[in-house]
Amino acid sequence: MDYIKNIEENEGLQIKTLQDLVSIRSVVENPVTTRDGEFYPFGRGVQDAFVYTLEKAAEMGFKTRNTDNYGGHIEFGKGDDIVGIICHLDVVSEGDKWSFPPFSGAVSEGYIYGRGVLDDKGPAVAVLFAMKALKDAGYEPRKRIRLILGLDEENFKWDGMKYYAQQEKMPDYGFTPDGVFPALYGEKGIVNFEIARKFERKPSGGLELRSLSGGLAPNIVPEKARAVVKAEDTQVYELIRQSAAEYRERSGYRLNVRGVGKSLEITTEGKPAHGAEPEAGLNAISILMDFLGGLNFSDDDLNVFFDFYNRYIGFDFYGTQMGCGFEDDYSGKLTFNVGKISYDRRAVTLTVNVRYPVTFTEEQVYEAILPIIDRYDLGLIKGTGHRPVFMDPEGTMIRTLTEIYRKHTGDEKSLPQVTGIGTYARASANIVAFGALFPGDPDLMHQKDERLSLERFMTMTRIYADAIYSLSQPEFHLMQEEQTNDQS
Repeated sequence: MDYIKNIEENEGLQIKTLQDLVSIRSVVENPVTTRDGEFYPFGRGVQDAFVYTLEKAAEMGFKTRNTDNYGGHIEFGKGDDIVGIICHLDVVSEGDKWSFPPFSGAVSEGYIYGRGVLDDKGPAVAVLFAMKALKDAGYEPRKRIRLILGLDEENFKWDGMKYYAQQEKMPDYGFTPDGVFPALYGEKGIVNFEIARKFERKPSGGLELRSLSGGLAPNIVPEKARAVVKAEDTQVYELIRQSAAEYRERSGYRLNVRGVGKSLEITTEGKPAHGAEPEAGLNAISILMDFLGGLNFSDDDLNVFFDFYNRYIGFDFYGTQMGCGFEDDYSGKLTFNVGKISYDRRAVTLTVNVRYPVTFTEEQVYEAILPIIDRYDLGLIKGTGHRPVFMDPEGTMIRTLTEIYRKHTGDEKSLPQVTGIGTYARASANIVAFGALFPGDPDLMHQKDERLSLERFMTMTRIYADAIYSLSQPEFHLMQEEQTNDQS
């Protein structure tokens, strides 16, 4: 069965399909109801990407299913067992300063650029064309092969996948191409929460904080943050400028100050990164809070809040200062990322993304940080959470996927691992993350200039075709001891 030839013959079409899909800005937005009464729960952009993908699959001769616009699937094969490949078509916001327009799908020097080419549109297209290659080669699996399309993975709510799971049978086992090779046998638990403080309106006088903002999402290390301050005595502004110059010289961080009307704007610039790896970035909010903590505001409650942030969060990536610096042998250290901040003179809110080791629980994270939260009279607003995923690294699934990866790459050194990223492996039992990032390649998910090597694009397609074939063989089954049941 020469499916490799089919992949090579369809390379141009595969690249064009990804370009077309990337051109659709599928960031989750407010629900839309059309004039005809059709409901798009995640906005028009996500819906357009979803419809496009289903239409392309139908053109290829696959069965498709739209589950009330909350998600759907693409399927071939017959049988009771379902081998699932779970992808998502939504993407995070694009940010700015791209070398190419983020929704152009531009190809340059062997790379395709665009938001989602790595996370997760490129892998989804690779899986679709892997299925096409097998189907065109005459493969007739005796298990159903189902490419499941999620539509709101990036917002952590997963309402679409939850709805889909209520309406459709979920896979017996499978993978999600939304991690790294050779495979992920575990994923840290994830919890999002907000730390908030209300402020009483007090008479003006002295230095005031008019606004404070930064960050795009909980799962992104913020690249930019901004504060606006005001003082009746404009000589204060000169002192702030001097302090800013000294701070830049001392820290090396990018911080700028400029006049805006009768106020002063203070901006900082860091380095974005995935929230699972805050140490790979530089948090612009932490830079700004560090600088603001050195000023003297007329509202002492603000000064106390800055003291809290800089003393217990600051530039600590691992939650040690907050009391939740957990770690274990499987997954290493907990990570702690402040993804967003907002202040409107009535309240300040921090949005935090924590990823904790597989042997710990969400409750332990909250129990650890509450004493400090209470000490500063702060509010804690619990948000979405996903329990850890763990599968036996010596079991059938991980060994099979690792062997397939090695066969197509020759890489015998890279080992399966546990990660801090959160994927749809949590959406169903017996799912693990399998690619699509190759060891040693730059991880540009959620960052500007997200790009995918065309060579890697085709290699992952061959890997996924081989994996789908192997997992759908009648004799393939999971050992009882390696099955996972932890679902969100």
